[in-house]
Amino acid sequence: MARQGRAVDHVFLIAHGKVEKLVPGQYGEETRRGVLADGGFFGGQLVAEEPGTWEFTARALTACTVLALPRVAYEEVAARNEGLRAHVRRCRAEQARPRNKKGEAAIDLASGHTGEPVLPGTFVDYELRPREYELSVAQTILRVHSRVADLYNDPMDQVEQQLRLTIEALRERQESELVNNPEFGLLHNADYSQRISTHSGPPTPDDMDELLSMRRGTKVFFAHPRAISAFGRECNKRGLAFDTAEVGGHPVPAWRGVPILPCGKIPVSEQGTSAILAMRLGEGEQGVVGLRQTGIPDEYEPGLNVRFMGINEQAIISYLVSTYYSAAVLVPDALGVLENVEVFGTPS
Repeated sequence: MARQGRAVDHVFLIAHGKVEKLVPGQYGEETRRGVLADGGFFGGQLVAEEPGTWEFTARALTACTVLALPRVAYEEVAARNEGLRAHVRRCRAEQARPRNKKGEAAIDLASGHTGEPVLPGTFVDYELRPREYELSVAQTILRVHSRVADLYNDPMDQVEQQLRLTIEALRERQESELVNNPEFGLLHNADYSQRISTHSGPPTPDDMDELLSMRRGTKVFFAHPRAISAFGRECNKRGLAFDTAEVGGHPVPAWRGVPILPCGKIPVSEQGTSAILAMRLGEGEQGVVGLRQTGIPDEYEPGLNVRFMGINEQAIISYLVSTYYSAAVLVPDALGVLENVEVFGTPS
């Protein structure tokens, strides 16, 4: 497939399976640089004018389905497609610009003092057309018969209680969308460089440490309860125990002092795989932020309003209940995803 030192002559896309990247260690032993899984690719430098050689050796960990694009085939397509050639030229120009390890435009600086050096000049690059987030909406119409509202409000206010349950259902839908929506959901908006795969299948302490090390100031992990249970089994095998952190006055499991919060909205596939999210929070920390509009008409809760729609001829009262929301990842390393987390236990 790909062997270190040989010329890069293919782009490989992993449709299914796991591939590890190996490089020689300091003393000649093989060391693992990373694991690629479903949707991962390598060999993108094929489109460069001088592709160079492979920096690692790729080895399949499982049976794999791989799509391979030879350089000859790419050149044939590019020769008759001006749009593709223009796109590649733009990508080359973008990659040629100096960047720091976070992918941001590098700022040229000087430090130290010897004689009278010429200070470097620089400018701060920024997006001329930054991404705009439109608020999504979840809505429903609550219908209550006026007879119920008139006669059955003691000892509980029926309208208030039905409204409470309706809002809870809308909040559940909101949480699901914030995780899974293809436009702004966290699972779909994590940068490719912030996605890693488990090394062996179930989430191990090594996997969690690697996920934690990819960003500064990680504030929280989110995982499906089954994934938390699977991580607990791996800790038990090594004789390790969860830390404990306090969130909202309640003790919750933690790893390296970072709380692990259950999130049932993270899906578990039929094959028993899920994902674990790690994130830095807040605008001041350039983290993940939730978006909502406050001060809307008939606001009942922040970002949620209840509007009276009238009473029809059957004496049914209608209320339009709406909540507006979205989420933004301010910089790429604010959000990381551990993918291909196997949550089902293996038979003993």
